[in-house]
Amino acid sequence: MAYEFYALLGRMRYITRWGLMRNTFSENVQEHSHQVAVLAHALALIRRDILHLPGPDPDRCAVAALYHDASEILTGDLPTPIKYFNPEIRKAYKQVERIYGEKLLDLLPPELRASYEHLVLEDDEELNPIVKAADKLSAYIKCVVEQKSGNTEFDAAAKMTMEAMHEMDRPELEWFLRECLPAYSLSLDELK
Repeated sequence: MAYEFYALLGRMRYITRWGLMRNTFSENVQEHSHQVAVLAHALALIRRDILHLPGPDPDRCAVAALYHDASEILTGDLPTPIKYFNPEIRKAYKQVERIYGEKLLDLLPPELRASYEHLVLEDDEELNPIVKAADKLSAYIKCVVEQKSGNTEFDAAAKMTMEAMHEMDRPELEWFLRECLPAYSLSLDELK
């Protein structure tokens, strides 16, 4: 039997994000997942090593972030205005994500399923707050880069995403927004 889990993960690069928006450059789920992993790792390190707060292991956060959108391989990326239109749609979509997450897990050797289950199903309550914060931060960074390119289509998304990040009340996220985010507006020549 051929186990198809890893081959399907490789197809994340074909799923485009921000489908309802005019993009200066396209972003796919694989690129997004990598960025969320980098950011989740950073947020967990900031929490532990700068703010000296208890929290999850940064390496575990990074791995969880790599798989946080894995079900989208089978469902596609549902645009935010649809996904969050009302509580019933959000709940139904969560059920769809879970069903397709289970289908993905069925494509692994049985001996490996338990190692991936919490990652694909996103049900690790210790890791989820960091991964969700990193996911929002990644969305905001996309908005910043688009705005920097003169694309005003992302103005409303940037405002809503920033508000959502502040509502998370995550000190490590606030630290990143204050200390690291301004660099995303710099050109390559301005970065030191």
